[in-house]
Amino acid sequence: MRRDTFLKTLGALAVAGALPMGARANAALKMMIPANPGGGWDTTGRALGKALQDAGAAASVSYENKGGAAGAIGLAQFVNASKGDGNALMVMGAVMLGGIITGKPPVSLSQATPIARLTSEYNVFVLPAASPLKTMADVVEQMKKDPGSVKWGGGSRGSTEHIAAAMIARAVGVDPAKINYVAFRGGGEAVAAILGNNVTVGGSGYSEFAQYVDSGKMRAIAVTSAQRLKGINVPTLKEQGIDVEIGNWRGVYGAPGITDAQRKALTDMIQKAVKSKAWAEAMDKNAWTPALMTGKEFDDFVDREFASLRATMVKAGMV
Repeated sequence: MRRDTFLKTLGALAVAGALPMGARANAALKMMIPANPGGGWDTTGRALGKALQDAGAAASVSYENKGGAAGAIGLAQFVNASKGDGNALMVMGAVMLGGIITGKPPVSLSQATPIARLTSEYNVFVLPAASPLKTMADVVEQMKKDPGSVKWGGGSRGSTEHIAAAMIARAVGVDPAKINYVAFRGGGEAVAAILGNNVTVGGSGYSEFAQYVDSGKMRAIAVTSAQRLKGINVPTLKEQGIDVEIGNWRGVYGAPGITDAQRKALTDMIQKAVKSKAWAEAMDKNAWTPALMTGKEFDDFVDREFASLRATMVKAGMV
């Protein structure tokens, strides 16, 4: 076989996703981040992209941010524009599931291809440093007096922090339908609103607020975990007498209509990336908990999460 013919054949196989892992190290991956810059999905997608390159699993990774509607806008673009593309990935997670339940978008997550769960993370609630409120007890007291006077700022409607706020209200005897929740398209917008005292209390993953908590610009008042997070001296809601616990997780999906071979190649690339030094550093820096899950186990997990989140949201009066 002539050399130019051989190279063309290799290129065709790479596009089809039919090459083994070693050969696909030259892949140019496209990462859809269905949120604005500065939030948890953005941080996760870019950390994963760096890990994929550092591990030699991909030659390059390009990123596209498309925020709005708890990721549904980015999901729609990904589903419609990436069919059969074995080099396309989309960041997603529990927030997207919640948004789909509340928003009922025209596209379905089931149209894309599950690849892997990557991390789990609990939410933290924070107050602006200048807030006259100092604790979660203060927030609850104010909410009991006038639910609408407490502005909860966080991700899109149906996000884990939105669900947690509704659960807190219900747990303390306030009608969840009366909470004043302000949804933002990305973590950067939420951070700006908190720092500008435009919301009363903000919620997100600890990694998004850590630098502001450490610098004294925000005051962390509660985490949604069962026990205090390692190395983070913030009380849980439960130890403050509020029976609420809810976790967040993030993962990646592949494009619609990819072959089994393409799905396996992407899965292998992810498994290689999460063993890299770059990924370990990102996990430590962002206080993420490793939660790798792939294959049918991940498929089944997403189905269970949909059912569990829907039940929780119904109970909290959100659906």
